Amino acid sequence: MAKTRVAVLYGGKADEHSISCISGATFTRALDPEKFEPVLIGITKQGEWIVDGEDPLGWNLAQGLPEVKRVPGSRDVVLNVGEGADGFYARNADGSLESLGHIDVMLPALHGPFGEDGTIQGLFEMMGVPYVGCGVLASAACMDKHYTKVLLRAAGIPVAPGITLDTRHYNADDHFAGDGEHFVDLVNEVGLQYPLFVKPSRAGSSFGVTKVESVDDAAALAAAVYEAGLHDWRVLVEQGIDAREIECAVVRIKPTDAARAALPGEIVLDRRNEGDDQFYDFDSKYMDAQASHTEIPAKIGDDAIARVREIAVRAFDAVDGMGLSRVDTFVTADGEVLVNEINTLPGCTSISLFPKAWEAMGVPFTQVVTDLIEGVLA
Repeated sequence: MAKTRVAVLYGGKADEHSISCISGATFTRALDPEKFEPVLIGITKQGEWIVDGEDPLGWNLAQGLPEVKRVPGSRDVVLNVGEGADGFYARNADGSLESLGHIDVMLPALHGPFGEDGTIQGLFEMMGVPYVGCGVLASAACMDKHYTKVLLRAAGIPVAPGITLDTRHYNADDHFAGDGEHFVDLVNEVGLQYPLFVKPSRAGSSFGVTKVESVDDAAALAAAVYEAGLHDWRVLVEQGIDAREIECAVVRIKPTDAARAALPGEIVLDRRNEGDDQFYDFDSKYMDAQASHTEIPAKIGDDAIARVREIAVRAFDAVDGMGLSRVDTFVTADGEVLVNEINTLPGCTSISLFPKAWEAMGVPFTQVVTDLIEGVLA
């Protein structure tokens, strides 16, 4: 029996390029060799698709941030959209095109813009190639934190209070310094409490996120908005929530299946115990092994765990989720659960919650990946 050919896409133009490389390696290792044949396609930071690049299985975050680069023998990938699943080619050194063979399913291990935002999902839809993960709508809506909140509020799911700024309307020449007082007025009009978290609406891994603690500090708020605006012109200013950060992995294997949530886990920021005013930024997530750890299941009590799982599934349904996602929540001291964001292609590194959560449920990650692929093909 022929093996199912799975094209694993990793890298990409987004800030999370290196994490995507590691996730791609994780997914590739999880492919059952008895069932699947991987076709490895790397995407450089410039957006070039290549094959025959560096073997991602050799990458490890402990050795630094990997990057998709051309190496001797690398070949460009050329797509013929009209040929669908047979339209994947590699350009040889003499300019001739060589078919990469029929691709049964795409597995985009891509984070952030141009991979997790509906753009590449739209390409797969146009080509008629099955793919793992959320569709165009869910991917686009969840990449944009503003619209995620719009959908969740409409579904009656609590989210953190906040406002959205369109930074195109302000003067960036002075890093928004002249608009700081206006930003403070907007915050006070809706009654947001400090500290505030200022973040780009469409970015991942906490890029561009700043914590503003000084009440009515126009300069600090302007600087935070400018920092976020370097990543996206749409910027969120949210009220900080005094709560525990609880993450929940969710899957829907087939479109007709009910979504299922794993046991939620808690991101424990270890430096807070040392008096450090820490939040979960890129370094805490990936680069500093001493900065944080994950506890699965989260030590929040059975009732709170049940509420997190229920709301995670409701949030996944509200955005028309498919395949896999990680729903990030806040759980307050009185047991209220608010959704922070939904990651439609969660990080899958050695320290990431998504694979660990299913393993804690007794489901090896290899089985999760097998189910996701077979669910798409079914």
